[in-house]
Amino acid sequence: MQIKDVLLAPGSGAFCYDDQAAIRAGASQDGFIYLGKPLTPGFTSIRVPAFSLSIGLVLTDDTVVWGDMMGVQYSGAGGRDPLFETNQISDLTSRVVAPRLLEVDASVFGASCARVFEHVEGQRLPLAVEYGVSQALVRAAAHLQRKTMAEIICAEFDLPLPTCRVPIYCQSGDAREINVDKMILKAVDVLPHGLINSRQKFGVNGQTFLQFVKWVATRTREIGHAGYQPVLHFDVYGWIGQEIGLDPQPIADFLCRVADTVPDFALNIESPADFGSTQAQIENYAEIVSILDNRGSRARIVVDERCNTLEDIRLFAEAKATHLVQIKTPDVGSIADTARAVLLCKANKVGAYVGGSCTETDLSAQASVHISVATQADMMLAKPGMGVDEAFSIVGNEQNRLLAILNRRRIQNENVG
Repeated sequence: MQIKDVLLAPGSGAFCYDDQAAIRAGASQDGFIYLGKPLTPGFTSIRVPAFSLSIGLVLTDDTVVWGDMMGVQYSGAGGRDPLFETNQISDLTSRVVAPRLLEVDASVFGASCARVFEHVEGQRLPLAVEYGVSQALVRAAAHLQRKTMAEIICAEFDLPLPTCRVPIYCQSGDAREINVDKMILKAVDVLPHGLINSRQKFGVNGQTFLQFVKWVATRTREIGHAGYQPVLHFDVYGWIGQEIGLDPQPIADFLCRVADTVPDFALNIESPADFGSTQAQIENYAEIVSILDNRGSRARIVVDERCNTLEDIRLFAEAKATHLVQIKTPDVGSIADTARAVLLCKANKVGAYVGGSCTETDLSAQASVHISVATQADMMLAKPGMGVDEAFSIVGNEQNRLLAILNRRRIQNENVG
């Protein structure tokens, strides 16, 4: 077999794990930390540094390929896996995953994933484990076949080699104004996220949020280059539903109102409300989508919470219960399932956004780029972190390098033909 040893190395995620329940309940900020007691199991404080665990596969030629495991910022919320705990994940990986890795043919990505990710005592492995290990496995297959990770995915799913770049979406964190300026100057395709995760940021009846939306549009016109026309994308973390209620009609009315404030821009609103369960989310989001579409509104809703796994994504896509799915990569698990999720969305004529979390790493971000480009997702998140510059550089440069390689490969194939 091509894998002769497995290495584990503890690491850091690029941001923090946050207790969403405590923040929604009104926890106040003191500098970079939140004050008060955590509410979500596993959290010792409301904000804790993000931890990761790298897994390295030592191949027979002594090359070591890596993947990174981690959770998402709001772990334990919205039906997600609990807070990432390095020691527990390390122990499970050593006992269960490493022996399986030593038995697989690492040059065959799909079959390797299927074997390594078999259930243990009827239970699926933690999604963070699937995520990190699958990154290492796709890198192993790419190395052994002398191809890019994107080409491995294209071959696995019988896709043509891509020629087009995928639009990049940046997130601002709490440094909204400064980071919006950075995004505009860098001509980011989709912006700014906004981190509208508290009543203070949303405002009474959404007034604070509406003012921010207007400001982003105005600022884009003020300092953006001529002809720059980004998509405006705001994540409100369920606060429309929190503030104005969970009736789909007034939620749709509010979304139309937001779109009307920025008539020259396409508008995405992520997580307008949290209806408490996947089924309730599907039913109510489908109604909101129907109302918006019947009105011809430019507002599009994006699902995040309650839509985590590949099966969740299938349910939302088939029900047309969203305009765009955030495929939150660590929550989906294996990156093979991220690829399947994009293709599933496309088959159902629903937008596919390969997202993830600010808590990720450079390695997981680069792997996500290859999945996004191979499957030609509608957009992908600049990650990790909340600083814009680093994430946009990591994701943007990886995409440009990949497309240069694929273009050369295409020319070579044409010349041979």
